[in-house]
Amino acid sequence: MNQAVKVQEAKGPLVWLDMDQKALDDAYDQLVYAPNRDQVHKRNMFNSDRVRARLGAPKRHTYGAKPIEALDLFATSKPNAPINVFIHGGAWRTRSVKDYAFLAEMVVRAGGHWVGLDFDGVEGTKGDLLPMADQVRRGVAWVYKNARSFGGDPDRIHVSGQSSGAHLAGCVVTSDWKDYGVPNDIVKGALLCSGMYDLKPVRLSKRSEYVAFTDEAEEKLSSQRSLDRLNCPVIVAYGTFETPEFQRQNREFAAAVKAAGKPVTLLVADGYNHFEIAEAIGNPLSLLGSAVLEQMKLA
Repeated sequence: MNQAVKVQEAKGPLVWLDMDQKALDDAYDQLVYAPNRDQVHKRNMFNSDRVRARLGAPKRHTYGAKPIEALDLFATSKPNAPINVFIHGGAWRTRSVKDYAFLAEMVVRAGGHWVGLDFDGVEGTKGDLLPMADQVRRGVAWVYKNARSFGGDPDRIHVSGQSSGAHLAGCVVTSDWKDYGVPNDIVKGALLCSGMYDLKPVRLSKRSEYVAFTDEAEEKLSSQRSLDRLNCPVIVAYGTFETPEFQRQNREFAAAVKAAGKPVTLLVADGYNHFEIAEAIGNPLSLLGSAVLEQMKLA
């Protein structure tokens, strides 16, 4: 059943745009549109094991006091190299960054460092997204402050994220960094893939059953509302087999960035669903991977 038919099935009172409650819930439930989630995740874990076998185990560093506040560093041999900090997705639920090591090899082979952040899921924050945003910001700040210790260039930090990780990456690039002791232009470029940039419709969906949305969280963590603080080029990407809401969120965010006079590139990956598109981030020949390397000046 195609996406247009799914949207037309709405029969109850409209809750958001042209969607009733079921249509909106389905639009924020990836399994409705991409039932191969578990298959793709197993493939990612398999390929992550293979990357560790080729590159060696990453160095593990802590950026905070909690056990989960740590990161994996896959370092390149080139000195003073740019850095890509990856923020994983997973519907804001707990995931391990070790399952995303398959994305590291492209950056490392091209001459960059790859850093993957671990952070709490909503299970560890009583559903509150604000501590998660603080964790990833602290992780990025740690990378800036410690870059030279592992041969990184603190003035060439890039951020990438997919799904809820792209939501958090959107929060990172629209941060007020004064409380973190780093410059406001700490991030020099970002890839935001298949993310959410305004939490209002998400809050209206069934995700509110496990995420403790508040007015404060909705306002502070809707990056589309804070574009005045965006000061780096962004690549926004989504797949044509994603849900209608995820397609809309990314289109409208890119349009809002452009309207704000900030540099933005919108990439639409034909034939990819929400889970498959993450694989493209680590492929130097793909639409997304080549764009990341070009943005980092590693192409």
